[in-house]
Amino acid sequence: MTQRSRLGSRAPVVAAEARVRAVIDALLPAIDGGRFAVKCIAGEAFVVEAHCFTDGHDALRVVLQWRAEGAALAEEVAMVHEGNDVWRASFTPPVPGRYGYTVSAWVDALASWQRELERRVDAEDVRLAALVGADLLDGAATRAAGVDREALQIAASGLRKAAGGQRAVRAVAKSAARRGAGTAPAVGSQAPAASTALLRAQALDAGLLNLAARYPERSLAAQHAVELPLVADRARARCSAWYELFPRSTHPEPGRHGRFADVEALLPYIAEMGFDVLYLPPIHPIGREKRKGKNNALLAEPGDVGSPWAIGATEGGHKSLLPELGSAADFRRLVQAAATHGMELALDIAFQCAPDHPYVTEHPDWFRWRPDGSVQYAENPPKKYQDIYPFNFECDDWAALWGELQSVFEHWVGEGVRIFRVDNPHTKSFAFWEWVIREIKREHPDVLFLAEAFTRPKPMHRLAKLGFSQSYTYFTWRNTRRELVDYFTELAHGPGKDCFRPNVWPNTPDILSEHLHHGGREIFALRLLLAATLSANYGIYGPAFELMENQPREPGSEEYLDSEKYQLRRWSLERADSLAPFIARLNRIRREQPALQSNHRLAFLPTDNDALLAYAKRGADGGEPVLVVANLDTVNTQSGWLELDLGALGLVEQASEASGPAVLQAHDLLSGERFAWQGRRHFIRLDPQRAPAHVFVLRQALRREHDFDYFA
Repeated sequence: MTQRSRLGSRAPVVAAEARVRAVIDALLPAIDGGRFAVKCIAGEAFVVEAHCFTDGHDALRVVLQWRAEGAALAEEVAMVHEGNDVWRASFTPPVPGRYGYTVSAWVDALASWQRELERRVDAEDVRLAALVGADLLDGAATRAAGVDREALQIAASGLRKAAGGQRAVRAVAKSAARRGAGTAPAVGSQAPAASTALLRAQALDAGLLNLAARYPERSLAAQHAVELPLVADRARARCSAWYELFPRSTHPEPGRHGRFADVEALLPYIAEMGFDVLYLPPIHPIGREKRKGKNNALLAEPGDVGSPWAIGATEGGHKSLLPELGSAADFRRLVQAAATHGMELALDIAFQCAPDHPYVTEHPDWFRWRPDGSVQYAENPPKKYQDIYPFNFECDDWAALWGELQSVFEHWVGEGVRIFRVDNPHTKSFAFWEWVIREIKREHPDVLFLAEAFTRPKPMHRLAKLGFSQSYTYFTWRNTRRELVDYFTELAHGPGKDCFRPNVWPNTPDILSEHLHHGGREIFALRLLLAATLSANYGIYGPAFELMENQPREPGSEEYLDSEKYQLRRWSLERADSLAPFIARLNRIRREQPALQSNHRLAFLPTDNDALLAYAKRGADGGEPVLVVANLDTVNTQSGWLELDLGALGLVEQASEASGPAVLQAHDLLSGERFAWQGRRHFIRLDPQRAPAHVFVLRQALRREHDFDYFA
């Protein structure tokens, strides 16, 4: 015989939170569920999106809560329902630093009641709803104080009186019970009340409802499980133009070692090109043991200056200056002089040591020792760096090592440096970077870090998550239209867009990409234009770039012949064919066009010729869109049809029914030419001998006449 168990009748034990009806399904942006901080810019609106809903048809209320790290109380901003259970709001972090944000949501009894009352037409329904509203006003009064409490109490009493009072409600309820559900109330069974229209108007008074809404019932509010972290950086993290040079190659006389004073003399030249960050490779003493010679020769000859990345000698280490460059006072004067020209000085931080660095003898346990008693030098197969010893971040004395490396940053911050380019961070401890960047920015939130990590995508993105303000990219190896569209679409709109800020470089001291070897002036101009307009952050290694240095050490190599990494160079900045004027024009366009100062609104446009790459950008506040059409063929003239999406660019397609299609002015900021465009399709023809691209600013016409004075 089958036995059946008897279900117990005892009610389940339910936590109080089970009565919370609001659901917060998502909070965006978020990186790995809040494990890492999203990045934004201080002083600019930061938009938050929440996906919130509840059961049934009640109204919901959602607020965004944000606070500076360490603040006890949070600010609140009402979120706006955008449809499909998506709510949005924004707040503006006032200064650089760390912040937290979250959302709270609850069923809004007052708004639900209001919505229902607006639908009611039956007189008795309106009366009963008005009395419910009076109770809600009383509840709001208990949460208010002072004149607001008094006003809400008076309003509740007045609404109740206008609806006939509580006694009438009870009488109507009893009468309905006697007659049965659905039976109309008997005439004369209720106390005198205001007319339905007047009662609705009194109950739905906007001023009254706004006052009551200031004191909501939130005891059953849902709270997002995690307060998400946010890092607000200063504006230079979003938009910057970098210029890298070797100070030792700045002396005007060939063969003589440059000094900080010589760099100072070049500041007007660099500022005239429009750069706002001057980046110097390591400026520390260079090791003599196992020093590399010219072109990375294993054995140095007398007079060879060695690689600046082989840091440390008897004169000192990471907190010391190479004596040939000048004194600490000379360096501080350079920092100040750069500021007077509108530039900041960025320093290279390379956490590695030459064999004769003081750390090697003072802290031998910070390095990896091989069985033969030698230290394991750095390798990046097939490259070998016999003149460089990497740190062992797993050593037993790791805490002292980490503390000392933190003090290197602190030292240079004390010397006035606020931007650091970090060499090969992917070869050091990820945990160290998360800790040290957090510690430095806690005391100096304006400090920026650029990660020089040409490695696999996931480690590069991990470094961005850990706190690096900007990151090197694969731009140097992206050349075809398909490669550029796919890669920059990913950078602007992919999963890393809230954390990974790209900084693109067409060349570096380590990378002379093969497509620069034989292209001549046209390829240098094209790659510069792409870098400066596709990304809000970009840089060049000069003067090699503007002077179009393109000789590899051997065919197919990305190493320069006579690389400045290993020897002094003398650059002829006065050369007539220099790209410096073209660079200056591009950087001026970047400064004048807000659309080019961010990446989030990058959109690629279709052309019928794969040699033509077209893309547009818009500023955060709308503004005039910038359209770039580049000829990727640096040898032949290319032409084709471009198709605009006017709506996506914030432009109208139809001026009016009478006047027909709207007229656009396409102003080429490179050539100065102006064109009147109508419709979506436009013919483009680009000769690489004249210019690598058009850089149009698009302006909407106020009238249809082809007179440019009528353009907005």
